[in-house]
Amino acid sequence: MLLAVNRTLNRMMPLITPLSVLTGVLCGSSLSSYTYLAPWLFAFMTFAGSISLGFKDFVNVLKKPLPLFACLFILHIAMPLFAAGIGNVLYHTDEFTITGLVLAAVIPTGVSSFIWVSIYKGNTALTLSIILIDTMLSPFIVPGVLSLLIGTSVELDAGAMMSSLFWMIVVPSLAGMVLNEWTKGTIAPVWSPRLNPVSKLFMAVVIIINGSVISPYLADINLHLVGLAFVIVLMASTGYMLCFLTARVLRWNEADEVALIFNGGMRNISAGAVLAVSYFPAPVAVPVVLGMVFQQLLASLAGFLLSHRTKVRNSADQTTAA
Repeated sequence: MLLAVNRTLNRMMPLITPLSVLTGVLCGSSLSSYTYLAPWLFAFMTFAGSISLGFKDFVNVLKKPLPLFACLFILHIAMPLFAAGIGNVLYHTDEFTITGLVLAAVIPTGVSSFIWVSIYKGNTALTLSIILIDTMLSPFIVPGVLSLLIGTSVELDAGAMMSSLFWMIVVPSLAGMVLNEWTKGTIAPVWSPRLNPVSKLFMAVVIIINGSVISPYLADINLHLVGLAFVIVLMASTGYMLCFLTARVLRWNEADEVALIFNGGMRNISAGAVLAVSYFPAPVAVPVVLGMVFQQLLASLAGFLLSHRTKVRNSADQTTAA
């Protein structure tokens, strides 16, 4: 039953996040008192996604680290700079929106990228290694890049943010990986089918709570909000395109290319929303929550384009062989 539920939820991923945001907005601020639950729910989600991570694949990837470094460069240098640039050009008087755009760009890659890489036959070992390293570095990278690009224009409690990221992401990730090693990988096939559907439901709950907190800023659909949505889509699309071009220029194989596209294009957007709601004024969370609305939809579009390219390539190969 749980396997069937998980398959259904996987198919519904492009709809779960926007529907959850809509539910939170419709609930108004009535759920904002439950924000203390979000970090704990997210820690469970991280643990559930980490029990399939092992140290062996991580070591193998380190022997050829260029794809790993390229992805980290795009995630934490190129895209945050792009977000800061476009934010200062379009919203130079709105420091909260600029902060939200940079936060949406600098948060670590999402564990859900592993699902998309698996579906489209990418390099899962590289994906797991990127998730692992990015997760471990996030308590230092996220506050550091925000302090560097935002400066003192918005009050930033870097120490508290580092502590939150440590307990939300690093500790549950390490716990999951230690269990994976201790059981020699047998925990993943047994417990992943049980935990994955619960994890996806918890993700929906986290999004609903965060949507409730910022509901006053999303309830009134105006030109500013619509324009911000277009900017978020532009940023995410630029991330996917930058990853694709990087892989093509460096002439990587298709498996590494797929891994880079999804890991560089997706973000741990739920963690970003928890941080935004916990440590910043509510308007900062608006760009991050809008990112939730479009992330899975854009991942679906990227997957469709990759699948279409593969079909065209296979058809051309068959024609050449004939």
